[in-house]
Amino acid sequence: MTQDVIFVIAMFAAFAAGLFAGYPVAFVLGGVGVLFALLGDVLPLFGIKVLAGTNFIGFATDRIFATLSNYSLVPIAMFVFMGYMLERSGVAERLLAAMSRIMRTVPGGLGLAVVMIGLVLAASTGIIGASVILLATVALPALNRAGYDIPLSLGTVAASGCLGILIPPSIMLIVMGDQLRLSVGDLFMAAVIPGAMLALLYTVYIVAVATLRPSAAPRARAIPEDAGDDTTGAAYELLRALAPPVALMLAVLGSIFFGIASPTEASGVGALGATILAAIDRRLTWTTLREVSEATGRTTAFLFALIFGASCFSVVLRGYGGDEVIEGSLSALPFPPEGILAVVLLTVFLLGFVLDWMEIVLIIAPLTIPVVVSFGFDPVWVAMLMAICLQTSFLTPPVGMALFYVKSAAPAEVTTGQVYRGIIPFVILQLIGLALVWFFPQIALWLPEIAY
Repeated sequence: MTQDVIFVIAMFAAFAAGLFAGYPVAFVLGGVGVLFALLGDVLPLFGIKVLAGTNFIGFATDRIFATLSNYSLVPIAMFVFMGYMLERSGVAERLLAAMSRIMRTVPGGLGLAVVMIGLVLAASTGIIGASVILLATVALPALNRAGYDIPLSLGTVAASGCLGILIPPSIMLIVMGDQLRLSVGDLFMAAVIPGAMLALLYTVYIVAVATLRPSAAPRARAIPEDAGDDTTGAAYELLRALAPPVALMLAVLGSIFFGIASPTEASGVGALGATILAAIDRRLTWTTLREVSEATGRTTAFLFALIFGASCFSVVLRGYGGDEVIEGSLSALPFPPEGILAVVLLTVFLLGFVLDWMEIVLIIAPLTIPVVVSFGFDPVWVAMLMAICLQTSFLTPPVGMALFYVKSAAPAEVTTGQVYRGIIPFVILQLIGLALVWFFPQIALWLPEIAY
């Protein structure tokens, strides 16, 4: 075993040890990076050559500063602010009331309404925690009153709330674009159809369950119960509920897709638009503004701490020759290029059981995707495959964050086992979506291609 392989294994082993010891991920990544950077500068004093001419500490600090001062990361704070402010505007409650009236005669209509609200929230916020908790708070009581099967309700809420990790404006795609040196606008366009396809798969599944097992998804009554049967009035209420988030969505995504604004500029438009919507709904107070700003600060600080730690870890890992080790290991696999890509995606899927998407995007993606792209694959398509694969990490135990969000917002009698049983079909549906994008790349590449 060569020296560079030993150092790479030692870095990953130290990261795993710190992670399983219960320390915060950002501190583990940064701490391991700094420790091995110091080691890289000290070892030559004892005659052990690591990488000739490399000043590890200087190399790491320069790269970390360049990463954290990157202009393309500015949208993170703005989109986070937009998501939290939109959460306070009452959009989800109005949409659920209006959609349940329209779809109450459709098999699984209330479940379909939850998926559609998740789709709207995904295209308006991109904040998974806010979307899942908001959906769980608003929709779970309604689903329970309607007599829905508890695991089905939990799975529907968790999966629908997670659509925002893929559908733009997605924080994950912003970070992925920065790490892989890809256009965030291209990634946003590439994610639209796959994200809508996942929502369609969810609706097909819910309708199938409602048709085959009517007791699991009874037809819902109107909410509120005295809403009446006026179809025209229900359609008007739905239009009123949909208009604000759709207008915000068009202002943000439309300005990006049509080249009017960059993602950074569009994020500012989104933050201002969400604030205006809250003001129109008379929910914008100094207390709301302070709470949203504080929540934005905490979330953004957490994300940037992870980016800082992962940048330190990855740049030191490269200093020890980690990218060459991984490239050589992948190239040595006895598989064709498609087989190597499948191995990478399988690894990402399995890592999603124990790691959050941020660690995978910041550490694994920059080391593996360039190797796969060197085989001739389209980088945007490969990034979309990894993004869909990463979406499953929110639903896979034991660290799937959506599971914790749903469990925390669900009634006390809901068990963890019920949450796990509820999400299994939706994880399978996400893997089906991954397979569809694999076999039909134009699902992801069509929009970016027609844009040029």
